[in-house]
Amino acid sequence: MGETTFRVWRGERGKGDFADYRTEVGEGMVVLDAMHQIQAESAGDLAVRWNCKAGKCGSCSAEINGKPRLMCMTRMDELPAGEAVTVEPMRAFPHVRDLVTDVSWNFEVKKKVKPFKPRAPDAPDGTWRMQQEDVDRVQEFRKCIECFLCQDVCHVLRDHHKHDEFIGPRFFVHSAALEMHPLDVEDRVHELKETQGIGYCNITKCCTAVCPEHITITDNAIIPLKERVVDEFYDPVMKLVKLFRRKP
Repeated sequence: MGETTFRVWRGERGKGDFADYRTEVGEGMVVLDAMHQIQAESAGDLAVRWNCKAGKCGSCSAEINGKPRLMCMTRMDELPAGEAVTVEPMRAFPHVRDLVTDVSWNFEVKKKVKPFKPRAPDAPDGTWRMQQEDVDRVQEFRKCIECFLCQDVCHVLRDHHKHDEFIGPRFFVHSAALEMHPLDVEDRVHELKETQGIGYCNITKCCTAVCPEHITITDNAIIPLKERVVDEFYDPVMKLVKLFRRKP
């Protein structure tokens, strides 16, 4: 494939600039291969986070030509031939160094989502009975590798910095996996509306577009959660039902 120019962000704590590196790109290479090659040839101190190089750990998230992607899953032959490739850190999280960002905020957010709370067993032997279609519904959400690309592309976090009011697509998926679980009886709807900011999402589906696991984040997780919030707080029929239930 020949030599390719990479414009790589270099710097610390949000300060820095792009530096150009040229390296030989061969057949089958991915962007992460090129970053490792640049480290070996001309920038030994380039900070790059990675682990499995198989698209399963979510560690090598970055922005490639302006789009949040996994470096290990972005093949060089998918990018425009003959053009420089821009590689920069995710913008929705605090910058640490070069291509590395601090994503620890996400792990703190996860702690705020109410955990799984199963209903009482159905049978005397302590087991439960579930419909297969209910089990299948939540399996998709378990594919998440927590790369946080959906968090990075979301305008509420990326552009408006609502980190204190909005948990983001990744944790709406997590909430949906719990809320839709056939055994779960916990109620998370109030938190989704009041403290987790689901109302900020305007369902542009940008999170779904960047998910490397092809989870249908918007249609299968966020919209059903929004519907639960509407049913609970804004449905006039439900308001009447609750009003009459309160009467002695």
